[in-house]
Amino acid sequence: MKNDSVTIIRLLGFPGLHSFRIMFFLLILIIYFMTICGNFLVLSLVSYSKNLHCPMYFFLTQLTISDIMTSSDIVPNMLLLILNNGSSMPISQCITQFFFFGASEASECLLLTVMSYDRYLAICHPLHYCSVMNPRLCLDFILISWILSFTLSSILTANMSQLPFCQSGIIDHFFCDFEPILRLSCSDVLKNKVQVLSTILNFPIILCPFLVVLISYAYIVHTILRMQSISHRHKAFSTCGAHLAVVSMFYGTLLSIYLSPQKGNSVVLHKVLSLAYTVLTPLFNPVIYCLRNKDLKEAFKVIHKNV
Repeated sequence: MKNDSVTIIRLLGFPGLHSFRIMFFLLILIIYFMTICGNFLVLSLVSYSKNLHCPMYFFLTQLTISDIMTSSDIVPNMLLLILNNGSSMPISQCITQFFFFGASEASECLLLTVMSYDRYLAICHPLHYCSVMNPRLCLDFILISWILSFTLSSILTANMSQLPFCQSGIIDHFFCDFEPILRLSCSDVLKNKVQVLSTILNFPIILCPFLVVLISYAYIVHTILRMQSISHRHKAFSTCGAHLAVVSMFYGTLLSIYLSPQKGNSVVLHKVLSLAYTVLTPLFNPVIYCLRNKDLKEAFKVIHKNV
């Protein structure tokens, strides 16, 4: 029988802030505001400018939606947590937060993979790009990414919700992540089952997309290095530079958080890395694309001029 002794989760957040609490709160609030504005700016630029109505920017708009979802799922409660030196929530709300976090992170992995394939076609097979990357295929890629993300997150969350939670109900983190929730369970058998399921689901969500990204960029780099013209090389690198920077930052922090030890003195490191891919990455994505992409900068100048 399921033990329902724990119904409220206590998130400790950042207990060592003390006098820096208000300053940290304002910093996170500013980052959140800039994240939402930056991502909506990208959405507006792509929607407004007909020159940006192409597969690469269509995929970019989906990435911005994923970033908005990630940031809005984590940051508002974190702001409350910082002000109050911790926060409490029902276990159902905690699991719901993990569901949307899992779905948004999974969609980001898949969308970055689709964008890598798009850059591979554009650089390695430019003559076939328009015929292969047609509107129907673009829409199929997006639908598959979102449906697969929410489906796999639903499967993992549904199994997690069946765990008996009979520990202290205290999570030393600033949001309801997978491992912290799992540690609250008092059933080793069911806990191991969920861990095995998570490992299986990570294959189509993290490992496969990561391998596709690596293979795509291996072909891209090989193709660029074979180009005779330096100007052509520079142009090819510029078309995928922003995406490569986003991919490196996202997978770098994501792999670091899950490869680092979860116990002892690594708790602070775990929180810092989690801040990187839940708070900073959604901000840096639109910043990187807007700063490195000439088309987006030109669209912004046109809108600014017409206002």
